Amino acid sequence: MSTLHKIALTFIKSIGPVNAKNLLAYCGSAEAVFSASKKQLLQIPGIGEKTVEAILNTDALKRAEEELKFVEKHNIEVLFFSDDNYPKRLKNCFDSPILLYFKGEADLNHKRIISIVGTRNATEYGRNLCKQLCMVLAPYNVLIVSGLAYGIDVTAHKECIANNITTVGVLGHGLDRLYPQVHKTVSQKMVLNGGLLSEFPTLTNPDRQNFPQRNRIIAGIADATIVVEASIKGGAL
Repeated sequence: MSTLHKIALTFIKSIGPVNAKNLLAYCGSAEAVFSASKKQLLQIPGIGEKTVEAILNTDALKRAEEELKFVEKHNIEVLFFSDDNYPKRLKNCFDSPILLYFKGEADLNHKRIISIVGTRNATEYGRNLCKQLCMVLAPYNVLIVSGLAYGIDVTAHKECIANNITTVGVLGHGLDRLYPQVHKTVSQKMVLNGGLLSEFPTLTNPDRQNFPQRNRIIAGIADATIVVEASIKGGAL
C-alpha cells in the first residue's frame, strides 16, 4: 500500500480508527478507499454521505503529501495498522490508531514491554519508587514506555537512560514539536536508543484532550502498566 494513501486515510474528516479499519476491510487497501465510487462507499456499514464526500474530496491527499515530505525529511517511520512493524499488542485494542509516527531505534514488538506512568505532581517518594522500579527491571531486558510528561513519566525516562534501558515516549502532539520543551534534552537521548511515538500528525498542538487519548497507546503497547503515583481523577487512572 502507498504510504501517501495510508497517511491520507487519517486526514479524512469524521473518520476514527474503527471506521478506518472498516473501510480497509471492505476496500482492501488505502488506495482502494480513495479510488472507490460514491455508490461503493455508501454500501459500507457506518459510512454516510458526509464521510463519502470527505473521501472523494482531494483535501486529505493534499495534506498527506505535506506530511509525507516531513516524515521523509526527518527520518520518521510511518507504522500502518496492517504493517508487520506495527505494535502487535496495540493491534489487539479495538480503538488502536490506524497509523503511528515513530522516530527512534526501539523495537515496538520487543519481548518484554512495561509502561510506567503517574502523576505530573510527583512526590519525592513517588520519584524514588520510580527509580527503584527501573533499577529492578534493568537486568530483564525490558523496553519501558511512558508519556514524557512532568513528574513520574520523565523520571522513568531519565532512569532508563541512566540504567541503559530502552525507553519510548508516547506524545500527545505531532513529532514536529515537543511538550514540555524543557524535556528536549531527554527526548534527544531517547531517540538514540529508544524513541518517540505519536498518532498525531504535524501541526497538532499538545491540547488537553490529546493526552487521555494517547494513554490508550501507552497501556495498549505494553504487557503491563505500572501506575507509580496518581490522583483519583488523574489521567494515569
